[in-house]
Amino acid sequence: MTELQRSLRNSINCFSKGKQNVSLITRMVSSEAAKPSWKNSNSKYETIKVVYLDNITKIVLNRPQKKNAFSFQMYREVTSALDEAGQDDSVLTVLTGQGDYFSSGNDLNNALQPFTGGAEEMVKEGTGVVRDLVHKVIDFPKPLVAVVNGPAIGIATTILGLFDLVYASDKATFNTPFSKLGQHPEGCSSYTFPKIMGYSKAVEVLLFNKTLTAREAFNVGLVTEVFPDSTFQQEIWSRLRDYATLPKNCLALSKQLIRNLEKEKLHAVCQKEFELLANMANSEDAINAIQRFFQRKAKL
Repeated sequence: MTELQRSLRNSINCFSKGKQNVSLITRMVSSEAAKPSWKNSNSKYETIKVVYLDNITKIVLNRPQKKNAFSFQMYREVTSALDEAGQDDSVLTVLTGQGDYFSSGNDLNNALQPFTGGAEEMVKEGTGVVRDLVHKVIDFPKPLVAVVNGPAIGIATTILGLFDLVYASDKATFNTPFSKLGQHPEGCSSYTFPKIMGYSKAVEVLLFNKTLTAREAFNVGLVTEVFPDSTFQQEIWSRLRDYATLPKNCLALSKQLIRNLEKEKLHAVCQKEFELLANMANSEDAINAIQRFFQRKAKL
């Protein structure tokens, strides 16, 4: 074999190995890029999960054994997670539930917690944590989306009037059983619901405990769109990932431009609602309603 032939063969071998290396590197990069870059950055939370993916911060109510009922701790943790999400790099933030329920609302076991100051301290604590959450939602600087995967009760329904988008599975229902519990509307629903769905329908829902199906909630404007439960998660997250590619600052500033028109009004409504709730929390109606609830629960 001549020197020229040996040189040519070595060149071919080197080229072939180079192609193999490039191909290997390409496959490694492609494989790595295909992996979801989940960032579960908030393991400090016990009642919720917070994950980040594709420019979306997802806050998951994570008490499925309690139908994602809001304990005092959950109120505080969701408020904290929203505070962090409002300052992170995400384009939008999503609230959803783990399991079959979005949330069964306020955990009435909150009323059984021991407080050294008695009923007065319990009322102050209870109204305080809920009010803090509502104020945080009112002031949230980015698009805020509710992905309602199942039944939403009480605060889990009323607060939806403050969200920018509400997507629901066709298995979701919406109920505000306040009068049954001797309570009053909150989450600014005394203002947002009549504005969204009209006065008489809001009265039917807030005063007379009318349960709305997902389709009914869509028809009155509380829900943005309804999806079949079988394809709900796939369709929703595909759409939200597309939304999250839009310019972050443009979306945030546009949302704030719209919300600022009513922000002062919403804070005033929230304050008024919780003043009424605090004043009536120890009323005979409320006490009797709570007692009946636990009596029924004990018989189950």
